[in-house]
Amino acid sequence: MAAALRLTIQDLEGRPTPLDDQRYELIDGELSVSTQPHWRHQFSAANIIYALAAWSRQNAAGMVLHAPGVVFANDTAVAPDVVWVSKDRLDTVLGEDGKLHAAPDLVVELLSPCLENQPRDREAKLSLYSRQGVREYWIVDWQHQELHVYRRRDARLELVATLLANDVLQSPMLPAFAVKIGEFFRL
Repeated sequence: MAAALRLTIQDLEGRPTPLDDQRYELIDGELSVSTQPHWRHQFSAANIIYALAAWSRQNAAGMVLHAPGVVFANDTAVAPDVVWVSKDRLDTVLGEDGKLHAAPDLVVELLSPCLENQPRDREAKLSLYSRQGVREYWIVDWQHQELHVYRRRDARLELVATLLANDVLQSPMLPAFAVKIGEFFRL
């Protein structure tokens, strides 16, 4: 049996980019392609960004970004839905190319309604973010209005809470940050 083709960032650069509605990520040399998200996905991501940005500005604590390029290695480049990086780590995470080159403190992925794409966020990206040193990972299911919180414990990310619409999200990494989960999904 032939070994699977392992792609690198250089393999993808310079190729003609089709004008399509696709999102491309490279995880451990494997190319993942998905369609652009549903508007509710984008709306929920915007609400999360707003909450994190308001808290960050008030506390001068860091920077929140929507779908930044995160390059972990030559064969691993992803675009999480939302990331937050503490002010203390910004200089070590941001590269001259405008991309992140180390683990953000917080990564947020919103699940796609397409069931075949969900294992990428629940398994492949959880494993990747755990290996790379992400301190906290939120998987948001906007369809069921729930949020799964993974925190770094013993050098890996572990599920510590599954929060529903009426639950309040807090994080030891974000002092005094508190948001009712339902606010992320409310029009």
